[in-house]
Amino acid sequence: MKKICLYFEIHQIIHLKRYRFFDIGRDHYYYDDYENERSITDIAERSYVPALQTLIQMARENDNFKVALSLSGCGLEQLELHAPQVVDLLQELNSTGKVEFLCEPYSHGLASLGNEESFIDEVNHMSAKIKELFGKKPTVFRNSSLIYNDEIGSIIANLGFKGMLTEGAKQVLGWKSPHYIYHCATDPRLKLILRDINLSEDITERFSKQPLFADQYIDWIANTPEGENVINLFGELVTFGIFHPLSTNILEFLKALPKCAEERGISFAFPSELCKEESVGPLEVPYNISWVDEERDTSCWLGNVMQREAFNKLYSIAERVRVCGDRRIQQDWDSLQASNNFRFMTTKPGMLYRGIYDSPYDAFTNYMNILGDFIARVNNLYGGADNEEIDGLITLIKNQGDEIEAKNKEIEKLRKKLEKYNPTELEAEKPAKKAPAKKAAAPKAAPAKKAPAKKAAPKAEPAPAAEAPVAEAPKAAPAKKAPAKKAAPKKK
Repeated sequence: MKKICLYFEIHQIIHLKRYRFFDIGRDHYYYDDYENERSITDIAERSYVPALQTLIQMARENDNFKVALSLSGCGLEQLELHAPQVVDLLQELNSTGKVEFLCEPYSHGLASLGNEESFIDEVNHMSAKIKELFGKKPTVFRNSSLIYNDEIGSIIANLGFKGMLTEGAKQVLGWKSPHYIYHCATDPRLKLILRDINLSEDITERFSKQPLFADQYIDWIANTPEGENVINLFGELVTFGIFHPLSTNILEFLKALPKCAEERGISFAFPSELCKEESVGPLEVPYNISWVDEERDTSCWLGNVMQREAFNKLYSIAERVRVCGDRRIQQDWDSLQASNNFRFMTTKPGMLYRGIYDSPYDAFTNYMNILGDFIARVNNLYGGADNEEIDGLITLIKNQGDEIEAKNKEIEKLRKKLEKYNPTELEAEKPAKKAPAKKAAAPKAAPAKKAPAKKAAPKAEPAPAAEAPVAEAPKAAPAKKAPAKKAAPKKK
């Protein structure tokens, strides 16, 4: 049976304000609050609210419907601050049981390409946030803009995720189809779920120009070659209302998909359910892929000298930020990592939206001014020490952290070994000395004359304890010896 895996991303750009060179060292607030509030309120009203209401209705009216969502931490912070009704709708959708929340980097940034430890911190931070909000820890991961390579796959597998979403890019698939489940070439534990580019972009990119009907679209899916049973349709939730106006009836199209699919014997599946299926083989991805632009690579963020300079400068202080523990620094760090900061600097043709910037050079200058002030703030946390001293301190802290982690793992291994020695017996031994005495006291009613024997009992107790006292009981008919041994611990 063919299965549709439907997934949408929710992320909101955090807009930086105009920041001049002369503001460095004087102004440590980097955000355009007016534009942030205006944009998130507008997107919530035109897109998120009607789209989520439609998904809730679909979940309640169709038993076979399922959908997956992922939220960036920065986007979620904006929603909680300026559009809490969207968070309420996400909770309502969660209560239907028809949605699965995936994990992604908290900042929706490029840490997976710049600093492994920062990337792991972001993933763990977002995973904990999803667990806190929706009550379940995510088991499937999607990177910012579906960025993936074999090395990233190994990191995600080591973090315990069962699967990862990425792009069905032609440069890595070749003759293969995205309609199968593959696994990471360097770690078979991680299943790979690949986006069908054409079918996804029929909705996300071309709907306004080439309007679709739900039955026609489902026919295309049903007519895919036999055996190609996994159809992955991924996009951004702003597809509904922002990329394509609601006047195009795109929500009505979405709403009709489950019934049309059911008529053709097609079901919906969560990404975690697909990860339980057998992989058809490894997918080797030695270089970066993503779902952006025709190249499906990372050139839109790191394709020119300005972008790489800003990227390298930012992650040059990654270790200092990780160990500093300053909450405000951490918040600014998340915002500065967001991938849109680097996208605004691209010189590739076709970039239509640059936020407040007039050109990629304008975006680069503004970002580097802010980054200069941010780096100075981070360095000031270390008492004005020079770079060598700071790096030495960070190395020391990191080594100590690694030692503590190694010892914790060793302790955990020893604890598991001890559990093999039947801990229930060890627990039973403690009350066994008192419990039998209380039970034995009532039926046997030991005479008070034998109290002196109880004093000598503690000395003789260890030896007979190893011998099986039960074996002596049937041989020694007199009850005088048996009570003496059992009665000794009775009054202890």
